[in-house]
Amino acid sequence: MQTGYYAATGGMVAQFNRMDTIASNLANANTAGFKRDQLITGDFARLYKTAQSELPIENNTEDAAQYFNRAMSRVPQITDAYTDYSVGSMQETGNTFDLALAKEGQFFAVKTPQGIRLTRDGTFTLSDEGKLVNKQGYEVLSSDKSAITFNPQDSIVTIDKNGQAMTNVPGTSQMVANKKLLIVEPQNLRMLKKEGENLYVPEAADPLNAKADSGTVMQGFTEKSNVNAVNEMIALVEANRLVGMYQKAMDSQMNDLNKDAIEKLAVTRR
Repeated sequence: MQTGYYAATGGMVAQFNRMDTIASNLANANTAGFKRDQLITGDFARLYKTAQSELPIENNTEDAAQYFNRAMSRVPQITDAYTDYSVGSMQETGNTFDLALAKEGQFFAVKTPQGIRLTRDGTFTLSDEGKLVNKQGYEVLSSDKSAITFNPQDSIVTIDKNGQAMTNVPGTSQMVANKKLLIVEPQNLRMLKKEGENLYVPEAADPLNAKADSGTVMQGFTEKSNVNAVNEMIALVEANRLVGMYQKAMDSQMNDLNKDAIEKLAVTRR
C-alpha cells in the first residue's frame, strides 16, 4: 500500500473518532453535571515505543526491528482519551432537592441494580415512598450507604455544605438531623468509567469512603456541564475540514500519482 494513502486513511479515521467525541459533548451541553471527553492524537512511532517491550514475540530486538514498519511511523492515531472533570458553572434553581458540588473530583453516590454508581448530577427528587432519588429513580445514598427518606410532614428541609440533611419537627420550626449524603472523592479519577445516564462506574478496589467535611454541597443549585459549545463547534469544523483534506490526499495518491506512474511506465523506447 502506498505510504501517503495509508497515512491519509489513518488521519481520516482519527478525525472521525474526534467528530464522534465532539458530537457527544455537544449533545450533552445542557446535561447537568456532564463532563466533556477529549481525545489525544499521536502517531504509530509513539505507540510502538510504548508497547515494544510487550510485543507478542520472544526476541524484542532483531525481530522487533522487523516488526516495526517505518512506513507507518507518522500515521495519526488516537493514542489516549480522558474526561475533563473541571467544575461547570453553577445555576441557582431554588429547588429544595437540587444539589451541586463546588469541588472537582467529588461525587454523589446512587444505588443501581448493577451496584453503586457515582454522579455529579444533583437534580434529585422524592419518590412516592419519600426516598431521595435521581432522574432515573435510583436511590441517593447516605453516608452509611442506605436510602435517605423524608416524611410528608417535613415542610422544611435544609442540607448544609457537608451534606447533612435537617428537617423540622412537625408543626414547629425546630430542626432535627436526618441522614447525611454520601459524598465521595475517588482515589483515581482516571479509573472512572462512563456508563451512560450521566453515571460513572468506580474502581472495584476503591472503598468509596464518605468525606467527613466536604464543604462543597450547594442546596438550590445545579452544576451545568463543562462543555463550551463554541469551542466544540470550532473543533468540529476543524475536524471536518481535515477529513476533506485527507480525502483530497487519498484521491491524489490513487488517481493522479498512479496515473502519472502508469503513463511513464507505459512509454516504450525505440
